[in-house]
Amino acid sequence: MAKEVETFIKLQIKGNSANPSPPVGPALGAKGVNIMEFCKRFNAKTQENAGKLLPVVITVYKDKSFDFVVKTSPASTQLMLAAKLKKGSPESNRQKVGSVTWDQVRTIAEDKMEDLNAFKIESAMKMLAGTARSMGLTVTGTPPWDAAASEN
Repeated sequence: MAKEVETFIKLQIKGNSANPSPPVGPALGAKGVNIMEFCKRFNAKTQENAGKLLPVVITVYKDKSFDFVVKTSPASTQLMLAAKLKKGSPESNRQKVGSVTWDQVRTIAEDKMEDLNAFKIESAMKMLAGTARSMGLTVTGTPPWDAAASEN
């Protein structure tokens, strides 16, 4: 018989650095989850992503047991890493702070494809280009779908 779900907890934690301090401790403690067990399991699962900000969805069951799913890093974090920036533009429509190439956008889209609601890589790239634009980044080069159309 399937366990009955009590709640879902969504957090963003750096890989391999979960500890009982806020935000992890209070969020899990309020639901009666064993905090140290979560920290050990999360850190073991995210050793290869040490230091990266990772969203995690924790499913808490009625018997206080839990499961969790680790997602890929947020698109904005990956775009800032690709552009070698600390933060985005305060006025993204007026002040551009950096740029990324379409190849970098494709790499990020391929990484995030499982977490995005897109069927084609081009659709995912357009979504990421919109995120980049709202952060004050310019996407340089010719989009792959325009290059394919101009060859015909």
